[in-house]
Amino acid sequence: MTVPFDPLYQRYPSQRYPIYARGGMVNCSSPQAAAAGLEVLRRGGNAMDAAVAAAAALTVVEPTANGIGADAFALIWSEQEGRLFGLNSSGPAPMAASIEQILADGNDEKASMPAYGWTPVTVPGAPMAWAELNGRFGRLSLAEDLAPAVRYAREGYPCAPNLALMWGRAYEKFCESCTGPVFDEWYRTFVPQGKPYAAGDLIRLPHHADTLEAIGATGAAAFYTGDIARKIDEESRKFGGYLRYEDLAAYRARWVEPIRVDYRGYQVCEIPPNGQGIAALMALNILKEFSFPEKDCVQTYHRQLEAMKMAFADAFRYVTDPDHMELDYHRLLDPAYGARRAGEIGAAAGIYTHAVPPKSGTVYLCCADGEGNMVSFIQSNYMGFGSGVVVGGTGVSLQNRGRDFSLRAGDANCLKPGKRTYHTIIPGFLMRDGQPVGPFGVMGGYMQPQGHVQVVMNYVDFGLDPQQALDAPRWQWMRDNTVTVETRFDMELARQLGRLGHKITTDLSTPSFGRGQMIVRLDNGVLVGGTESRTDSNIACF
Repeated sequence: MTVPFDPLYQRYPSQRYPIYARGGMVNCSSPQAAAAGLEVLRRGGNAMDAAVAAAAALTVVEPTANGIGADAFALIWSEQEGRLFGLNSSGPAPMAASIEQILADGNDEKASMPAYGWTPVTVPGAPMAWAELNGRFGRLSLAEDLAPAVRYAREGYPCAPNLALMWGRAYEKFCESCTGPVFDEWYRTFVPQGKPYAAGDLIRLPHHADTLEAIGATGAAAFYTGDIARKIDEESRKFGGYLRYEDLAAYRARWVEPIRVDYRGYQVCEIPPNGQGIAALMALNILKEFSFPEKDCVQTYHRQLEAMKMAFADAFRYVTDPDHMELDYHRLLDPAYGARRAGEIGAAAGIYTHAVPPKSGTVYLCCADGEGNMVSFIQSNYMGFGSGVVVGGTGVSLQNRGRDFSLRAGDANCLKPGKRTYHTIIPGFLMRDGQPVGPFGVMGGYMQPQGHVQVVMNYVDFGLDPQQALDAPRWQWMRDNTVTVETRFDMELARQLGRLGHKITTDLSTPSFGRGQMIVRLDNGVLVGGTESRTDSNIACF
């Protein structure tokens, strides 16, 4: 049956209210993934089990943004331990990958790393993140957490409207850029009928199901030291890649101490570098020097944009694998440095370079259970489907995170064997007086720290509920003084910003402004959630 409507045609503005729940809540960009998280909660799992279930399901139901070969980060509030934990499960460059080798293989030092094929593939961290989160905090087995994702992959699920849109865009791009035998398995896996899926089509990924089952049964060992690892090594060698079995076998995720900035009585928490969450904190560290009596006024947006540009100038100069950073990243969050940078903001738009501080970078989900545990979790293949490489017979689509490495030896984020690159994906978490307020995040490349700043200020400065904090029209700094805004953005404010020197353009594509989720916990334990209105998002709760 041909339906008489276009599910992407939004004739009327929709309106969403925040969702309230007590027993548990899972917020995802896919209703199936949210349902997967809720399923394990009802089976006796906790928020950490729910996060793993939803994350694994997202590799199936939103492969346009992440996969088994992705990276992941998480911020975890454990009610039992009374503290916030950070998990960095981003993978390093293969040990065989060096600037000299990649240049010798025909790449140009003046150009960036290639986006597709085996060259930008780094060690995948997502399966390790699931195993670590489950092993340290979960109540159910990893196999139980992954069971809903296995079922979706094997039995099939209906394609959602925005998923179909992103699938079609990826197919067009791949037809232009990804040709040749190295990409054949991607076409066999994701366009088996020779065309991208449309909304309502049933999608089945049987190889994906088999791999998830193996990961669940072995605590991810099958992926890093078993048959899957050997298969990845075999295909990497076949197609001239650098990733080896030894890289996979040696990989370990890192438990890290979250970094934070005090912002008007709240503590805004992020994962430390190599993630770009520090860019959001640097911007807030500047913005706390100002008062913002009004949200929709030109000075509010002007200062937000200027602070964000300053933060990116420093992040692009300094942030990389912390083992290779030239300064202690905590210096970038010094309150005196934030005040100094705030003093540099003038009445007109500026273009900033980095400064020297005083001494001293997808899919996002969040969930909470009725016991007080909360998780902010993000994972990504980086650019859509990632590298375009799918390992034969496994369903594993590999990320292209190495694309962000520089091939110039003097750059902070230059490629080195075993080094982790500047990473765009960042989970966020709000606290107050040492207690959890809740997880939040906005996915979407370099939009992410900008989205974090806007959501935090919407909630803290302007008193918007989690849903409105996400729904509010967004801006995105692009480069120099170029800024894009959504079509819902107040055009009179856009014109006023233009008079201050900001080069304002509008963008019809709402996904480019990020896709977010947010949960806050009230004093009585009630959970209040918001979910992204710009995509196929859903909240599952009880």
